[in-house]
Amino acid sequence: MIDFRVVTFCIALAFGTPAALAQETNLTFGEGASDPSLPVEVTSETLDVNQADGSAEFKGNVIVVQGEMRLSARRVLVIYNEEKSAIERMEATGDVVLASGPDAAEADRADYTIDSGVIVLTGNALLMQGPNTLASDKVTVNLETGTAQMVGRVKTILQTGGN
Repeated sequence: MIDFRVVTFCIALAFGTPAALAQETNLTFGEGASDPSLPVEVTSETLDVNQADGSAEFKGNVIVVQGEMRLSARRVLVIYNEEKSAIERMEATGDVVLASGPDAAEADRADYTIDSGVIVLTGNALLMQGPNTLASDKVTVNLETGTAQMVGRVKTILQTGGN
């Protein structure tokens, strides 16, 4: 489902109004809010654990699943909290794909802060919602609210239904 603000922005872009110069847009992501407190399942080809700094590095066809959210990348670094009792954040790099419900996003990098449920995708960020595609410098996805924000030279391609 495309947010009305995105459609307004795209119409403005198509007709060359001042709103076409906007550098930011907000939209929905996934099928609504999800729960970032759910368990995180990670699979990969290799795993290196560093007890000294409280991290774990997963490499090779890494897949992270948490509820309805699925993230894949070539490498994911998991950083644990000071007590090493829970995951604090994850850093994914290399062909990153984030999917939730019918929506998907791609980027060079994703940083996921578990407590806040926020994933920041940077580097060639692309968001796909059905037949529509949005590109920007950065996409911030809030799993708790089911929303996304795109910042930095936002470009939108909407299918008109006739194509």
